[in-house]
Amino acid sequence: MLVQTKYFGEIDLTEEKILTFENGIMGFEHLTKYTILFDTEKEQQGGIMWFQSVEEPSIALPVINPLVVKPDYNPQVNEELLQPLGDLNQENLCILLTLTVPSDLTKLTANLKAPLIINADTRKGCQLVVENADYQVKYNVYDAIQKMKAEKGAASC
Repeated sequence: MLVQTKYFGEIDLTEEKILTFENGIMGFEHLTKYTILFDTEKEQQGGIMWFQSVEEPSIALPVINPLVVKPDYNPQVNEELLQPLGDLNQENLCILLTLTVPSDLTKLTANLKAPLIINADTRKGCQLVVENADYQVKYNVYDAIQKMKAEKGAASC
């Protein structure tokens, strides 16, 4: 299936690469089909990826694995809300955070409060608001990465 994308032009996607979000995502409830893309030439494993709408080429959100920016990330959600995704386990669970990327990269933020939760086996996903009171909508990623680098540097001394 040929799909037009925002940053990668036209790409050929197999059905196995399409994710279904039955209720869409916040702000785009009418869009239910997505894929995850990354630039193999620029990005390493664990870097920024793109959550690309298959239905609307202009909708591509930068996303990241939460453990890259917050190693202790452990969202608490109502288990009942995850049932439509199928049986989740450590092997098929994929959690991504949406990013806000301003022109000043020191103000880069991740949304810890509303992660994308995906069952890789069923290719179904949803976006949920987590119950963790201390998780922010605009968690400063730049500061967190600088802190982790400083801690690693201190540990290696």
